[in-house]
Amino acid sequence: MPFNLPNALTLMRIALIPVLGLVFLLPVPWANWIAVAVFSVASITDWLDGYLARRLGQTSAFGAFLDPVADKLIVAVALVALLTYHPAPYFAVPVAIIIGREIAVSALREWMAELGMRASVAVSMVGKIKTTAQMAAIIILLYGSDLGPLPLQDIGVVLLYVAAVLTLYSAILYLRAAWQVLRRSEASPSEKMKNAGG
Repeated sequence: MPFNLPNALTLMRIALIPVLGLVFLLPVPWANWIAVAVFSVASITDWLDGYLARRLGQTSAFGAFLDPVADKLIVAVALVALLTYHPAPYFAVPVAIIIGREIAVSALREWMAELGMRASVAVSMVGKIKTTAQMAAIIILLYGSDLGPLPLQDIGVVLLYVAAVLTLYSAILYLRAAWQVLRRSEASPSEKMKNAGG
């Protein structure tokens, strides 16, 4: 494992995952504030480690593998922790969509890798909006209360649904790309036979 600053930030983000879960569930009045701070630091390092890896020329296969794993884990832990505070269908649905999509796409990527094929979908504006909405929703909901007359928690739930819808859309894009790769791989042997016969 190449030990450099970007990878160190990724490892720090992984170390923050159990801290986030434990802090948020503590029966103390300042738990929400600390949870917001922990998740915000993790979100900043998510951007910073990628930026530094490119800027310093310290990209690595280990970092490329670990970075998305860390992102998915901390988002999943945050959503499950929030679900304990909002144990209702309206909240469980977007949480299940977001976490389910991550598991399904990760499994699909592993399967494609085992077949020696890769399907990729370029990061688009939709993906950036989804990530922004998801991070903002989690931070708002971790805060746990409205801000004066501003219905902050309702805004957080709306942003969570926006993230869930965009998550489904990006999953469909990925599945379409994977399906096209699989179809080409299945068609190629028959094409080779036709070419050989001709």
